[in-house]
Amino acid sequence: MHALLKKLVVIGVVVAVAASAWATDKVQVTPKVTKDLIVTNLLNGLSSGNRGVKESAAFMLGEEKAARGVVPLMQMLRNSDEESSRIVAALSLCRIGDPRGVYAVKQSAKFDDSERVRTLCAWFYNQYVKPGSFDFVAVEPAAPVEFGSR
Repeated sequence: MHALLKKLVVIGVVVAVAASAWATDKVQVTPKVTKDLIVTNLLNGLSSGNRGVKESAAFMLGEEKAARGVVPLMQMLRNSDEESSRIVAALSLCRIGDPRGVYAVKQSAKFDDSERVRTLCAWFYNQYVKPGSFDFVAVEPAAPVEFGSR
């Protein structure tokens, strides 16, 4: 009887261990953060209705030198009603360095309706693309840039 009890206890322990091994925990696995995931999230931020989120996303696309952001940033540079949004888009396009975006910034430096945007586009072009290409631009912009001001 004593041996039978030992066998039952061992079988019970084995079953308990096996059951716990098959039990599933609801563990949330965080996806691996990659540059592609970051750029995708920043591109989503560009379509935000919040100007601060949109401009921050545009700036960070330039920081990441994200080539996938060139076309949306060009649209922002051309179509945004906000000067600050156009300025951030121009800066990011120059930092990315894609020829399409650089050309858009060069055109904005010549033809944008806002003198402030034209001057800063030329300054960014001088700083990041081709120094001396806009000789009329001072080494530093005349007025400090305040993003988000109205």
